[in-house]
Amino acid sequence: MTFPYEVSIPLLKDIKTQAPHAICDLAPGNASTNLIVNRDKPPFDNPEIRRAMMLSLDRKAFIDILAEGQGDIGGAMQPPPAGIWGIPPELLKTVPGYDPDVGNNRAQARAIMEKLGYGPDNRLKLTVSARNIPIFRDPAIILIDQLKEIYVDGTLDPVETANWFPKVARKDYQIGQNNTGSGVDDPDQQFYENYACGSERNYTGYCNPELEKQFVQQSTEANQEKRRQLVWEIDKKLQEDGARPIIYHFRAATCWQPQLKGLTVMVNSQYNGWRMEDVWLDR
Repeated sequence: MTFPYEVSIPLLKDIKTQAPHAICDLAPGNASTNLIVNRDKPPFDNPEIRRAMMLSLDRKAFIDILAEGQGDIGGAMQPPPAGIWGIPPELLKTVPGYDPDVGNNRAQARAIMEKLGYGPDNRLKLTVSARNIPIFRDPAIILIDQLKEIYVDGTLDPVETANWFPKVARKDYQIGQNNTGSGVDDPDQQFYENYACGSERNYTGYCNPELEKQFVQQSTEANQEKRRQLVWEIDKKLQEDGARPIIYHFRAATCWQPQLKGLTVMVNSQYNGWRMEDVWLDR
């Protein structure tokens, strides 16, 4: 079998051409492509700049270009139906930048930039850092192209894998194209690991003590429907704050030879389900 969740959509077609007998399962893996912003350094310490960048995103274009439509738009939590805590589409559309009318979103973004003194003759120049592998680098190239629509000229900074995580930990970047995988589809894992004050995986340093009280509130709520409502409110606030703008949740395939039996590919974690206790080879 292939390495799990490593077969991209274009590569999937190639596999099916060369090995038509192969069995392939295309599934979401509870992993998002997202934008990290160094909010401690000018000009990104200005929330208006961060809001303009959020409004510039055409999420559907990312999915169409990179995955031929095989992806999901959502917030921090994995989108439904694979995710059971994700913001429903009707609520997500009310979050800045998630309105399907990309032209209107970008008009708002340009108005913000113009108010801050930017425009066709005074463009903001920045560096977009990305780990130098396709799953990071390719979205960064699309991001740079989209930011041009709001008077931002980005230059790609490809970073070798050994240097990527130390660079992010040092906050030695302006903005970065990042991918975040989650071990389980549960708000406790997602919120505390990626958005809690002081968490090592909270790369942007986002810290909202009042919102963190809601992390505790949802975690201790026994009624699942009430908890789900709280989770949606938290996730919506994280997106409105631009804590770590989610571009899209990607899907990828796992392929195997027919003699491999009993394999079940998880739809809510690319890390779980690999004990192989039910898998066997039919020789």
